[in-house]
Amino acid sequence: MDKNLEKLEQKIGHEFKDKNLLIQSLTHSSYAHESPDEMPDNEVLEFLGDSVVGFVLCDFLYKNFQGLSEGELSKLKSAAASTNTLSLFAKELKMHKTLMLGKGEIKSGGRKKKTILAGVFEALTAALYLDGGIDTTRNFLGKHFQNFFKKINMDNFLINNYKSALQEHLQRESLPNPTYKTVKTKGPEHNKRFTVEVFSQKQSLGKANGLSKKEAEQKAAQKALKNLLNKKIKSLTSDTFIIKKND
Repeated sequence: MDKNLEKLEQKIGHEFKDKNLLIQSLTHSSYAHESPDEMPDNEVLEFLGDSVVGFVLCDFLYKNFQGLSEGELSKLKSAAASTNTLSLFAKELKMHKTLMLGKGEIKSGGRKKKTILAGVFEALTAALYLDGGIDTTRNFLGKHFQNFFKKINMDNFLINNYKSALQEHLQRESLPNPTYKTVKTKGPEHNKRFTVEVFSQKQSLGKANGLSKKEAEQKAAQKALKNLLNKKIKSLTSDTFIIKKND
């Protein structure tokens, strides 16, 4: 465990003065409940980390995307602070290997669950803030945000949500709003996959798979948009895309 913590500290770029904070940030409630030592879990740290991530992200966006409207900044914030994105940040730090889970949660595939990974990243952010202060936390998160947004040409892009964009397009064409139907469910409970098809009236616009109904709906909307607009749109997250304004 000590070696794993050391490796994580190296990836973060900060050596914790209070190692217990780091350990707590990695302790899922399922592990704490099984522990005879009554270890504190990371839920309170996750609560604090959610706000710290939000504050640092807003500060980052304000400084790096000047000139954008409040609505555009909100879309960028939603993309960068989503469960999908934060879980990717956790994977980049290999936190799925250092995360302490209960036996039942491990069996149910907890190390792959996006909600758990996003939560442990938020908890780590809170622990870093408490141990190293806001500047250390800003440097840590800034690297992740910088890498996440590097694909965006700041002067010439639009960002949107696939489902919202599809609905807006159909409304402009005076067509009925899209409806989403789960046509197939497959796999065990901890690793279920959903197939969703999107329709306008009775016409199928696209079909896609996902690990949740929400993810499958977004992917189906993405396929529908590509079919309808015949444009290349670059995925920013599984539910958000960017496209050049002059396309």
